[in-house]
Amino acid sequence: METLACNFHSFTFNLSNSQTLSFLKFPLHLVRYAITPATTLSLRMTQTHSSQNPVIEQQRVIIPNKHGEKLVGLLHETGSKEIVILCHGFRSTKADRTMVNLAVALEKEGISAFRFDFAGNGESEGSFEFGNYSKEADDLHSVIQHFCEANRIVCAILGHSKGGDVVLLYASKYHDIHTVVNVSGRYDLKKGIEERFGKDFMDRIQDGFVDIKNKKGVEYRVTKESLMERLSLDMHEACLKIPRECRVLTVHGSADEIIPVGDALEFAKIIPNHKLRIVEGANHNYTSYQTELASVVLNYLKETLQQD
Repeated sequence: METLACNFHSFTFNLSNSQTLSFLKFPLHLVRYAITPATTLSLRMTQTHSSQNPVIEQQRVIIPNKHGEKLVGLLHETGSKEIVILCHGFRSTKADRTMVNLAVALEKEGISAFRFDFAGNGESEGSFEFGNYSKEADDLHSVIQHFCEANRIVCAILGHSKGGDVVLLYASKYHDIHTVVNVSGRYDLKKGIEERFGKDFMDRIQDGFVDIKNKKGVEYRVTKESLMERLSLDMHEACLKIPRECRVLTVHGSADEIIPVGDALEFAKIIPNHKLRIVEGANHNYTSYQTELASVVLNYLKETLQQD
């Protein structure tokens, strides 16, 4: 197990549109591709650029999960045979700033990336459910199968926050991916409930469900069944089932206000083939540390690709 605390000089991200593209200060290359399976639609992301910053094209890909729900994602195609799958966190989508920035950073290095919405989130079909970790791991399996059948090599899976737990659960259940990146995942899933929903939440949910409300009304519903699914998940036990040949990188911000950095240290104790990178000063969403996060992830993935 290797641990490294990272201090970076700040770079600048200029986010032009969080739903589509996020540009670094250095120029991006033009991506062209000719992959046209039946489940893939061509999508052109048009921005106003100079001739040095040409239009970037992405592919909108629709993949059915095992329940027949359509999962919608965007493929950042560079023409590489290898592809990295990116998984968003709780109540998030493929348009999350971290997902977009990592996809563009990978794309600039010539590595194709695919960011998608889990069922019940974003553009994907299905109903949102609290918990749902195992089902999301199965959604990820459907995505990986799709690209494997298209003769692509899924060289790594990466998840942020809840997505970090999902990629670790995937690695513990399906032993077909050899590089996993857990960005700010939670080690103890019994924690974080009271912080999010209040100390009386366990009493309130005994009636079967609790509606979580915002200023506009009901935002989503937490059922007792879905809560029990989360509380029954043992990440310690799951991580012990990750094969030794599977390389795992955990990245965590030292100033994470939602999931304490101590959770990353617990993962480091039990996953055998593991590296830990602490980004000093970063919060849970890496608000001012997107470049630093991308640098850590890219350095690790380029290192593993060289080993393969």
